[in-house]
Amino acid sequence: MKIWLLSRKEDFECYEHKRFAEVAKKEKISLDIVAPEDFEILVTQEGKKSIVHKGHQIEFPDCVIPRHGSYTNYFTLAVLRQLEKLGVFVLNPSRGITKSKDKLETMQILAANKIPIPKTMLAKFPVDYQIIKQELGYPLILKTISGEEGKGVFLANDEQQLRDLLGIFEKSKHRTAYLILQEFMADSKGRDLRVMIIGGKIVGAMLRTAREGTFKANFSEGGSAQKYDLDKAAIRIALESAQVTNLNIVGVDILFDKESYKICELNSAPGFKGFEKATGLNIPKMTYDYIKKELERRKKTPIENLIDKVTSSS
Repeated sequence: MKIWLLSRKEDFECYEHKRFAEVAKKEKISLDIVAPEDFEILVTQEGKKSIVHKGHQIEFPDCVIPRHGSYTNYFTLAVLRQLEKLGVFVLNPSRGITKSKDKLETMQILAANKIPIPKTMLAKFPVDYQIIKQELGYPLILKTISGEEGKGVFLANDEQQLRDLLGIFEKSKHRTAYLILQEFMADSKGRDLRVMIIGGKIVGAMLRTAREGTFKANFSEGGSAQKYDLDKAAIRIALESAQVTNLNIVGVDILFDKESYKICELNSAPGFKGFEKATGLNIPKMTYDYIKKELERRKKTPIENLIDKVTSSS
């Protein structure tokens, strides 16, 4: 089995990619970590589609694992779409990545499918602070539209803090950045759940707890993590979230809300250093196992797959 892991060059040596390479070697999988900027895309008038890597035609992989997440740009999506059109199995399809990288669109999709979310507003200048107070109240969360690992997430305890934060964005080089305002879930202050889904199935979950003096529970921000057993309500909204956003592998972040839950956000290229440490699970191995199974399914006829589904459930 030949796989490409599509990544930013600056992330080639990150923990997750080293783990994918380490496990691929053990599983005798041919894995190449590649950057989208090394590709050229050609679409001819006759409808023939091609893609060139570093000036050469190369053999396409059986599967591509996109690992850009919220850093996915237009060119990366174009490369993924081209590979999809050429019949390559892209683990997370381009449309699913587009949905999840935009936090506002994610909330819109989840809300449309009646999946519980915090009340969310798109910030615009000039800011109507009266509407914000009326609809969201304080404290509230301020987020950039795109971001991960807790980056671009701020807590405003009152209107003055919000004015100060928005003022920084308005007067800085980030003044054109799109921002969202989100209801603060008091029951989830300093803690949340990260649920890992691969191939439409939950493989595990962890409870993340913020370090002293912070509100962000991300492991990358110095928080702690431990294995967590989900109840039916959390399982349902996690699976539904992955389904409506068309993601085969996704990290679902869930907030506590009294006796219930709300979806915070989705990550199409979830980090899993803290997750593996907390749960003892091997995420690359589980990912490769799913890819093998899916590639085998794609080789079979619809009736063969139906028979397999019936016999496996009986």
